[in-house]
Amino acid sequence: MKNKKLVIAIDGPAGAGKSTIAKMVAEKLGYAYIDTGAMYRAVTYKFLQMHISFDEEIVGKIAEEINIIFMPKDGLNIVFIDGMDVTEEIRSSEVTNNVSRVSAVSAVRVAMVNLQRKMGENGGVVMDGRDIGTVVFPKADVKIYLTASVEERVSRRYKELVSKNQSVDKAKLSEEIIARDKYDSEREISPLRCAEDAFYLDTSNMDKPEVVNKILDICRVK
Repeated sequence: MKNKKLVIAIDGPAGAGKSTIAKMVAEKLGYAYIDTGAMYRAVTYKFLQMHISFDEEIVGKIAEEINIIFMPKDGLNIVFIDGMDVTEEIRSSEVTNNVSRVSAVSAVRVAMVNLQRKMGENGGVVMDGRDIGTVVFPKADVKIYLTASVEERVSRRYKELVSKNQSVDKAKLSEEIIARDKYDSEREISPLRCAEDAFYLDTSNMDKPEVVNKILDICRVK
């Protein structure tokens, strides 16, 4: 790795722990962490606040005009849209259940991909999402595909929501994650898939430090 500032792409399905791991890797390397999933959630949240029927044209316009800022604070990645802190709001079940539909809109993906490329153009970033290594940065220095069994991902997401005092039906949560896997992998634009040159990591039986150290080992040889 030496002094080169890498672009590290971490992709994977819902509940795989991408954000947590990407954040930890970025902290270890002194890199910026870009949560691309939060960007799509921000667009989704802003649209839902309009309380209107789904409209691709309106969603696309929101994506083109929205101002998204990440601000590290006390180990967290605070998300602002148009000057408002929406860090907690964009993680609601309502946003989660609508974000795949919003992110499948062509104009939304074009706007977000352009913004993501601008954020990472100088390297020194860890970016997580579903199409970072395949679409956003197909020539990323390090590509990781992070996954885990459905059961493990449901368990992790359940614990996360309960820790935030949210009421959760585990069976329903499992259905939602399975449905999102299907939607994300089958959508026409930027479907979820593992890049051919990505390192595939199944973390079902790995703890966070193990995963982080594995990724850091991969980075060291770049």
